[in-house]
Amino acid sequence: MSDVMAPMAGARSEGLISIEALPPQGQISLRCEVSDDYRAKLGELLGLGIPEPLSAVEEGDRALLWMAHDELLLLLPYDAVPEMLARLNTTFEGWFIAITDVSDARAQFRLSGPHLRDVLSKVTPADISPDAFTPGMVRRSRLAQVAAGYWLRSASEAQVFVFRSVADYAFQVLSLAAGPGGEVHHHTREAISEQDASSHV
Repeated sequence: MSDVMAPMAGARSEGLISIEALPPQGQISLRCEVSDDYRAKLGELLGLGIPEPLSAVEEGDRALLWMAHDELLLLLPYDAVPEMLARLNTTFEGWFIAITDVSDARAQFRLSGPHLRDVLSKVTPADISPDAFTPGMVRRSRLAQVAAGYWLRSASEAQVFVFRSVADYAFQVLSLAAGPGGEVHHHTREAISEQDASSHV
């Protein structure tokens, strides 16, 4: 059996921020009504809380992201997906829920650096100001001409999701937006202030 290779494997760009293609990531889409019954059953199975709208919960090497009012995205180690799929399907047998392995459908990038918000503001129409997009939040929007998801891991780090077929395009767009000499300093001061504040907690 051949090794699994993530889209853009090993790709990295250094500029105003660092852009790094992430290794293979297990991703399971859960489409359901996210009612109290579903929340209780999911929480017990996953050992994770259920995120509120526009947020995520994380524990160890697993995370659960809010993607829409009827959709959650479970992130977990790639090789743990088959077992988790089996457990989910057994637990929710007879329930109205769509459980789909999307691990190979999306590419992911890690963006990091104090100019993070300045770079993102060039490529997405979403409001990524510190007041509107706080650490831990998840947004679905655009990355230039393609659909994308943004998970703000900290004041200076984000995880970006795009469809696998547009991984190269997304990487090139992000690298161009982060090119040296492209500083706009609109959000940089706020990012540095956020980092300073977190260092004193």
